[in-house]
Amino acid sequence: MTKEDIASVLEKIATLLELKDENPFKVRAYTNAARAIETFGANVSSFQDEEAVAKIPGIGKSIALKIKELCETGSLKYFQELTAEFPPGVLELFSLPGLGAKKIKALHDKLGINSIEQLQKACEDGRVAELAGFGKTTQQKLCDAVARRAAHAGSFQFGQVAAEAESMGADLAAHESALQVDVAGSYRRRKEIVHDLDLLVATNEPVAMAKFFVSHPLVESIIAQGPTKSSVRLRSGVQCDLRVVTRAEYPFALAYFTGNKEHNIEMRSRALQRGWTLNEYRLAAVPVDPKAKKKRPVKKIPQVRDEADLYGAVDLDFIPPELRENCGEFEAAEQHSLPKLIEKENLRGTFHCHTIASDGHNSLEEMAEAAQELGLEYLGIADHSRSSVQGHGIDAEKLLEQITAIRKLNKKFDGFRLFAGIECDILRDGSLDFPDEILSQLDYVVASVHSVFNLSESEMTQRVIRALENRFVTILAHPTGRLLLKRDPYEIDIPAVLDAAACTGTWIELNAAPKRLDLDWRWWPLAKQKGVKCVINPDAHRTERLQDLWFGIGIARKGWLTKNDVVNCLPLGRIEPALQAKRKILDVKF
Repeated sequence: MTKEDIASVLEKIATLLELKDENPFKVRAYTNAARAIETFGANVSSFQDEEAVAKIPGIGKSIALKIKELCETGSLKYFQELTAEFPPGVLELFSLPGLGAKKIKALHDKLGINSIEQLQKACEDGRVAELAGFGKTTQQKLCDAVARRAAHAGSFQFGQVAAEAESMGADLAAHESALQVDVAGSYRRRKEIVHDLDLLVATNEPVAMAKFFVSHPLVESIIAQGPTKSSVRLRSGVQCDLRVVTRAEYPFALAYFTGNKEHNIEMRSRALQRGWTLNEYRLAAVPVDPKAKKKRPVKKIPQVRDEADLYGAVDLDFIPPELRENCGEFEAAEQHSLPKLIEKENLRGTFHCHTIASDGHNSLEEMAEAAQELGLEYLGIADHSRSSVQGHGIDAEKLLEQITAIRKLNKKFDGFRLFAGIECDILRDGSLDFPDEILSQLDYVVASVHSVFNLSESEMTQRVIRALENRFVTILAHPTGRLLLKRDPYEIDIPAVLDAAACTGTWIELNAAPKRLDLDWRWWPLAKQKGVKCVINPDAHRTERLQDLWFGIGIARKGWLTKNDVVNCLPLGRIEPALQAKRKILDVKF
């Protein structure tokens, strides 16, 4: 039971209590407890000590006992009883953007809506628009949200399934019968959206491995079980398939279950050109047709011990898993021009992180400590600016106080530095939330769109470009505003934005938060071609989210980026002048 799991249960309790019209102080107690657990710095095992937990600010003795029960048993009787008072579909309504407890209560009380299906029918009938506080606009947004949810059924953010995938892979690898183990499929290619998980195991004891797999604690239900293939549903809802092969078959199976369809077709075509057949189990000679007038020459099949041998057999350099999309990797591998992709060890620091000054959960000191524990040399703080109401944006006075606090903290560090920044809202007309006299006092500025997403492509593009033309804007954050599986990108001309970034020397963010992963990997080869620099930022709102940098590295690799393309691979001594470079280009006229 993780901190996130505990906090999630407490938040759901608060939601259900609000639907029941419980005392608002009781509702707030569970909400505050959820936030306290999220920001608690100790390990999960300490949550079983109710006396210690009760001393955490925001948590009383009663809730501490419930947390202890959750940790010890994995469930909570009070939550189960509370949930049983409502139809099963009510909690699903909270997955729709724009629906909070008050609106769900109105839908429940006035229209008897207890599920997404009932909500959809009420929207189609026009009944939702007639409710006070809703109207036609809200009704249409809810219709769109329901349709989007249906379209994304069976799809998962990479970050939603990563913990389960890594845990399953590690536990299988630790099994005494396992010889080799990998998580393959779109997960290994680091696709931002996955539909299932493919685990591959080489073993001499397939029955034992299959039995271990289907009985894993993360398995919610068994779909099928066999000696060579088993399928289960994990707790997250994602389907997970296990393929069991021999050690000799392993390199072929790993390649086959990693590449996308087009990549694998090209691999088989290259094998055929050499007189071979290639499948998920082996490389073999094409059967001789006795009626054929002309015999096809057959090359000797080399020994294949791993994937590198397999690619070498068809005269290719090893193609990293992230690139196996048939998007130019074969030409580059044939010409020995594949780039040396960025590695997580190449990152020396990062920017765009939040603190309790806006909507973050940790202090400056805690964020700095967490960054140093990860081995980073620097960390950029960028709390929300004043116009970001949803992000509890700070005003100029608080920003200047934060700059002073950061400068003071930096005197205590040895070999580490905090950079003072701001995530400054790009207003509708392209102007910024703070004037230049404030922005000039910062080490760097992150510019972001957080409102008015419904502009035309031309208007949104000009809005963003105008912001990039400000000499104090260092980084354009999450350039398309997408929230994977929840909100589509706003209309914007990315090539035009990349041209403006190249012209002005503005860095483009690869937002590593798994709900964003923005800018999309498909655009990075073009950005690289134009000379635009990438900066991988976690957009971290709590210390543990700094580790989302791992997701960003995967997308950067998928976008063909090297450490030379990513500015935060620069060490501390070189990143400082890089941050100031744009401001010094005084002769550029925009």
